[in-house]
Amino acid sequence: MKFSKMQAAGNDFILMNGMIEKSSNWNETAKKVCDRHFGIGADGLMFCEESLKADIKMNYYNSDGSRGEMCGNGIRCFAKFVYDNEIVKKDEFSVETDAGIKYIKLDIGALGAIEYLKVDMEKVDFKGKNVPCTIEKENILEEEIMIGNKKVIFSSVLMGVPHTTIFVEDFDEYDVNETGSLMEKADIFPEKTNVNFAKVTADDTIMIKTWERGAGRTLGCGTGCCATAALAHKLGKIKKDKIKLLAEGGELFIEIGEDYEITMSGKAETICHGEFLK
Repeated sequence: MKFSKMQAAGNDFILMNGMIEKSSNWNETAKKVCDRHFGIGADGLMFCEESLKADIKMNYYNSDGSRGEMCGNGIRCFAKFVYDNEIVKKDEFSVETDAGIKYIKLDIGALGAIEYLKVDMEKVDFKGKNVPCTIEKENILEEEIMIGNKKVIFSSVLMGVPHTTIFVEDFDEYDVNETGSLMEKADIFPEKTNVNFAKVTADDTIMIKTWERGAGRTLGCGTGCCATAALAHKLGKIKKDKIKLLAEGGELFIEIGEDYEITMSGKAETICHGEFLK
């Protein structure tokens, strides 16, 4: 199976042309190729297919083999992959995902290379039942839960996938891996949740660390950055509409529009090409 390995803000992915490369079980293929010891190594696997609704379809699987509805950093890598491989031959196009159709705009440099990718991520869904979260409130904002023997104040939204953000004064307040893992599987999240730890450092800047549902600790998460920027704005922790998110693997720029319509901008990079001997 021919593949490309790509990264965006430290999130790394295996990309394949699903119109050529075939698998009888993509869940198992994802686990194999993403394994960092016995495979290629990545946070997730994506492959493209023809779409009846959009210019192209993105299929996404987490490193544990579970299917993911969407991936913010992943969709930028996906957009670069299909453009660079001339699967889609225009700089503005639509992508069908399990979380709906997303719209891509490429910033092409003077030499024809993609410099930035902008994604219309649509509106943040603040309704608790849609996260989903079993707490019977309309919005899940600054709720309290005991994780292990530690009290955690959290907020949750749906950003295509479930996201929970814990705002901190100091990252040393929590063990990101331990708290993230326990929070991901907490009973109040019937479909599990991604977990973000965020520190507001300026009136337009947030540092963020992420534990991803189905992938574990990652260096970045695009949907997590979108969700966290929206929650910081909603809770009054940040007043600006244009926010820079500093993940462990790189930076993203989030713009908050009317009624929390989110636009995400960032880079994507091809690391290598190869052939996986399945």
